[in-house]
Amino acid sequence: MTLNSHFGVIYLYKLIYIKRLNGGIMRKISKLILALSFVVSVTSSAFAVTVASWGGAYTDSQKQGYGDPTAAALGIDINWVDYSGGLSEIKAQKEAGAINWDIIDVFAFDTINGCDEGLFVKFDFDKDFPAAPDGTPASEDFFAPMPSECAVGNILYSWNYAFDTRAFGGKEPTTIKDFFNTKKFPGKRAIYKSALTNLEIALAADGVNMGKGGELLYRKLEEEGGVDRAMNKIKELCTDPNGGCVFWSAGAQPPELLVAGEVVMATGWNGRFFNAEVGEGAPIKQVWHGQGLDYEYFVQVKGGPNDANGNAKKALAMMTNTEMLAGSAKYIAYAPYRISSLDIIKANEPWYKDGKTEMMPQMPTSPQNTKKYFLVDPYYWADNGTEIGEKWEAMKAGL
Repeated sequence: MTLNSHFGVIYLYKLIYIKRLNGGIMRKISKLILALSFVVSVTSSAFAVTVASWGGAYTDSQKQGYGDPTAAALGIDINWVDYSGGLSEIKAQKEAGAINWDIIDVFAFDTINGCDEGLFVKFDFDKDFPAAPDGTPASEDFFAPMPSECAVGNILYSWNYAFDTRAFGGKEPTTIKDFFNTKKFPGKRAIYKSALTNLEIALAADGVNMGKGGELLYRKLEEEGGVDRAMNKIKELCTDPNGGCVFWSAGAQPPELLVAGEVVMATGWNGRFFNAEVGEGAPIKQVWHGQGLDYEYFVQVKGGPNDANGNAKKALAMMTNTEMLAGSAKYIAYAPYRISSLDIIKANEPWYKDGKTEMMPQMPTSPQNTKKYFLVDPYYWADNGTEIGEKWEAMKAGL
């Protein structure tokens, strides 16, 4: 139901109530209102596939990069709506018997929990999603495995760090160890407010071999003393007279702190650093060594308005094919989940919408940026996040 039709029904209901009509008439009109509401809901959603995502520049990149082209190719309208994450909204829609969304952009664990609860459609992956242009099956063309049968990869983004290019007299940090090297690169650092990714980079900087996709980092964290070792490395940085820590919570803060000269290095999200550096000309530069790769997925809602007619799955399959996912990188510096999408970007540089910026150096999954990286492990943080969070806050309180 559209916003206007929704308020129209509420207004009509109030008028009827105010006139204090007798119960029989009231029940008849109430049934009529519900019927009309259902008709409005069906007619307003059945022909448009509705995708719930996070809003802002991210949703704009999705809409322009593959949403609008998919709609044009299939002749199906695609409507984008904002939401704040989690499963509460789609659960409420299901409980009310009025599911309005077809596709949702979600975190890894939401795909697992929603799949287990029967909220989302399970995929026959290589049947439901097209192969790469060279014939590689879809299941082999994604950068990392799917966390559940209900997930299909969308983008990967990076937790990396950037530095103030004015700060070190021409010297440039190049490794994750340099982020902690306050003798060679003195000055305050900005780090994320919680332990997530801070423990991983601390161990990597302390000499722990990352292993493939960071698996050895998590193995070390699970060993006795591993978490303490990582936190001590952070504490050492934050209490160093040549260093010091500023904790950030919002994605816009790291580049702002760098530009203002309040810190000399900052961890953050690569898309925010890219927008500051390329879009605003900020004097910052990103370092990819030791980056943490994080993920976003699409799920299809079971029983959504366009589930039975097949339009939701058609739209989802096209939006996540090689060409379409590459399209999103024209508008934002997040990497398409498809490995083959990088070939399209590389062959058509400069790929960015400004017509002059090459995007392969900005892609978190490009070969030059994945020499040393870890895949953020959602299972580890789900199992240990609460306990670690308590220790982390105690550590911060003692700084």
